[in-house]
Amino acid sequence: MSPYAISLFGEKSTLSFFTNSFLLAGIVLGVLLWVSRKATSNMQLIPHGWQNGFEGVVEFLYGKVEDIIGPKVAKRAFPLLASVFMFVLVSNWFGLIPGVGTIGWGQGSGNLTLSSVHAPLFRPATADLNMTLGIALSFMIVWLILTISEVGVIGFLKHMFAPKGKFKGIMMLMMGVIFAFVGLIEVVSIAFRPMSLSLRLYGNIYAGETLLHTMMSILHGAHPVINFIGSILIPLPFYFMELLVGLLQAVVFTLLCSVYILLSTAHDEEHDDHH
Repeated sequence: MSPYAISLFGEKSTLSFFTNSFLLAGIVLGVLLWVSRKATSNMQLIPHGWQNGFEGVVEFLYGKVEDIIGPKVAKRAFPLLASVFMFVLVSNWFGLIPGVGTIGWGQGSGNLTLSSVHAPLFRPATADLNMTLGIALSFMIVWLILTISEVGVIGFLKHMFAPKGKFKGIMMLMMGVIFAFVGLIEVVSIAFRPMSLSLRLYGNIYAGETLLHTMMSILHGAHPVINFIGSILIPLPFYFMELLVGLLQAVVFTLLCSVYILLSTAHDEEHDDHH
């Protein structure tokens, strides 16, 4: 299996960006929009059915976000964090649907095949580094806008470079130099956040995809009946493990995003609390 997303229209086509992972990401987005539309199109005072389930998920996620970053910032950050969590989670789980990564074009073949797949028709969106990096960069842009709007440019610079605590004289000068150096290290750390976020998610999901594919083909070359039965039974325990991994990675990704927002806005809320 190729580790790269493959264009469904050929590299020279004007639609070369339309890859197999892009296709599945579009399906995931469509499912999320359909569910949210169905749950909110006819809202009632006493929720039931789709509305009840949708409101339960939203309230649960909002409570968790509020516990982490506080009620003030949660109102503005929740739409981003909830969207990231739901998209990553559903994308991870969609990658476990039978046929995703296993139906496609074989090596040197122009026909669809169920085995020896070199170019799958569908790839998990989060098993594509382009997608995970895009999500991480989008978050960082919104994070910067949210942080500046909450604490201001001066407040952000003070948070990054200004000495913490009350110092005077030569001690103030010394601590100013130290904290300026620490601030530069923090700038480098922030610059690496998109890469660390995207690589962590991509690595875990791609590893899980590869593991399942390996387990499915471990009896390749045996009798066709044994190979077929083995391709179903052997990967089965790993499917349950990957369901947990998919949830865990969505939680970790969203939790790290929440912590980054907390770190850049917490001092502003602390200032408000003292008043």
